[in-house]
Amino acid sequence: MTVTVYVPGDSGALALGADEVARGIAEQAAAIGADIRIVRNGSRGLYWLEPMVEVATGGGRAAYGPVSAGDVASLFEAGFLSGGAHPLSLGDPEEIPFLKNQTRLTFARCGIVDPLSLEDYEAHDGLKGLRNAIAMTPSDIVQTVTDSGLRGRGGAGFPTGIKWKTVLDAAGPQKYIVCNADEGDSGTFADRMLMEGDPFVLIEGMAIAGLATGATKGYLYTRSEYPDAIRTMNAALAVAREKGVLGTSVLGSGKAFDIEVRVGAGAYVCGEETSLLNSLEGKRGVVRAKPPLPAHHGFLGKPTVVNNVISLASVPVIFDRGSEFYRDFGMGRSRGTIPIQIAGNVKHGGLYETAFGLTLGELVDEIGGGTATGRPVKAVQVGGPLGAYFPRELFDTPFDYEAFAARDGLIGHAGIVVFDDTVDMAKQAHFAFEFCAIESCGKCTPCRIGAVRGAETVDKIMQGIDREKNIALVADLCNTMKFGSLCALGGFTPYPVMSALNHFPDDFRKKTYLQAAE
Repeated sequence: MTVTVYVPGDSGALALGADEVARGIAEQAAAIGADIRIVRNGSRGLYWLEPMVEVATGGGRAAYGPVSAGDVASLFEAGFLSGGAHPLSLGDPEEIPFLKNQTRLTFARCGIVDPLSLEDYEAHDGLKGLRNAIAMTPSDIVQTVTDSGLRGRGGAGFPTGIKWKTVLDAAGPQKYIVCNADEGDSGTFADRMLMEGDPFVLIEGMAIAGLATGATKGYLYTRSEYPDAIRTMNAALAVAREKGVLGTSVLGSGKAFDIEVRVGAGAYVCGEETSLLNSLEGKRGVVRAKPPLPAHHGFLGKPTVVNNVISLASVPVIFDRGSEFYRDFGMGRSRGTIPIQIAGNVKHGGLYETAFGLTLGELVDEIGGGTATGRPVKAVQVGGPLGAYFPRELFDTPFDYEAFAARDGLIGHAGIVVFDDTVDMAKQAHFAFEFCAIESCGKCTPCRIGAVRGAETVDKIMQGIDREKNIALVADLCNTMKFGSLCALGGFTPYPVMSALNHFPDDFRKKTYLQAAE
């Protein structure tokens, strides 16, 4: 009897030696004549346990991790092919508390299926949503998305249904679906993890968006730093075309839709939708003034839906299980689930999908397990390099778009980066300005000049030069950037700077850094 062994092919697992582990298992099995099949699945997102190897046994899957190539021989000696006990035994992966307590809707198959097996995808409820959507009118598809309460998971939280309806109602013989997979925020990896572990769910979501709006062509724009995701997506697209999921007649519906992967050069600003569209057209990635909106005048001047990976990948479950089912998760105007990425100085880093509403403290202390160093948590940045730093006093904030906004924060792409009490928040404020200065497209003055002047002014504060005067100047500069910048790069840089100033003022009033260096 053939035993199936799952060894993740996810980038995070590869960085920790998953290829060597897979090779070692194959060689050891061949040496003893064991009949095995190795499946390179995606990661379940428990990165402190990667590479996490799973074996399909008569009693379900048995997990082991973190496994190194040096552990392979002892695993075989312990009889891991039949779920034997070993110091790395984790038992049933579904019972690991970090995974058991999640609500996995978008990531339901990630780490479970063979990413490039459409049969495996369908066996785990894949394509049900697309088949249901094919039987509906475009307006009914849009209404279903609207009723679900789905909002953009890329940062702004704009209602997805409204964006789709705008494109549906726009006149024009050609429309486009553009998937923004330019995941560049610090501490984020959900897009990459999904593309590598369950690419067909993204393909299915984009196809439903095409049916909803009348678009026949989709583009997936991602970054060159994601070679494994690019390779997996292209392979999955080839399978989807071969099986009739994409092409001139999607699943025999008579409606055409196809997808092409485009790779950017890594500019952070191309995560902003209009800069992305310029890059997609072969132009320099600079921000476009709005209006016109991309929904009216987008890619090549045509009506275009621009959605984030997680937004589009959340659509299939809505059409499989209904808008009411999805809407019943969450709180306030934040409906459904959100894949939260826990990173930085944290004990249990990984992806945690849950309904909106958990507090920041629960996520950091209970789920993340506190800092990896064991030192107290000083600050948590939520929302990437442009997100606000929250002190422990704000850990009662529920994970909700409006709740974070009320405390001058933002959820962004739901990345959480944890810092212990050794962090210097004045240096973090300087980094925010420096990052903006480097990544600015240069089109608007508040961002282009403001970020440079901001870094210079924080330098003066750190050197003890006219400290109070320069702190006031930074605050004034941030106000100009926030309300005068064309896009979120310059407009959101004030969030990390001002939160550092407001919540950690002592870090800006230390003895001068020059004296400290002496």
